[in-house]
Amino acid sequence: MNSIAVFGTNGAIGNALLLVMLKKFPTSTIYSISRFKKDVSHKNIHHFCVDYFDETQLQEIAKTTTKTGPLDLVLVTNGILQDDTIYPEKALNDISAKKLESSFKINTILPALIAKHFVPTLNKENKSIFAALSARVGSISDNRLGGWYGYRASKAALNMIIKTVSIETKRLNKSAIIIGLHPGTVASNLSKPFQKNIAPENLFSPDSSAEKLFRVLISVSSKDSGKCFDWNCKEVLP
Repeated sequence: MNSIAVFGTNGAIGNALLLVMLKKFPTSTIYSISRFKKDVSHKNIHHFCVDYFDETQLQEIAKTTTKTGPLDLVLVTNGILQDDTIYPEKALNDISAKKLESSFKINTILPALIAKHFVPTLNKENKSIFAALSARVGSISDNRLGGWYGYRASKAALNMIIKTVSIETKRLNKSAIIIGLHPGTVASNLSKPFQKNIAPENLFSPDSSAEKLFRVLISVSSKDSGKCFDWNCKEVLP
């Protein structure tokens, strides 16, 4: 891969994936994209700050990153589970418009806007990938415990975005693969409040998760476009 863009590189998984890409593709040009400034010391990494909901900025970055050629890989690692004002709903009574809006804005709308501007930049001559971090809890058929209404629904909606983008893209770029990735439970700020309930062997470090996701990326082919895969290369059912 010659040209790679990673969104959300100030997050734990995004930063780990950025470093894995640098290690696996040391001669590639890598674009690091996040809301805030990030110190990068490698000559092959170029960082951009962006307001994700300003489409003019997204469009300009898409143009800048493809001046010398198409992108071979676009990774979207942004996501939200909770912050100071929202948290996973345990019951129907916990739902509010504000919580649902926040979940969908970051987990669904943001990657959809990035896809709008960056899927058309994917390489049409060789295998290219657009991948966004999803979650197993976005699987409707696998929902056995309930709760987490906003997070589940926003990730399920993201999976539908991925599927729909893959159908359109197949007509325009047969080399492109559009997938979702479930990184597992990663030791990060997103999962910190819930880590005590996770068995140690099921709690991945960001570096470990990134390595596993890299193996997924190199293993997928055009027949996998529109699907979501976990860190172990197993398909997450709709």
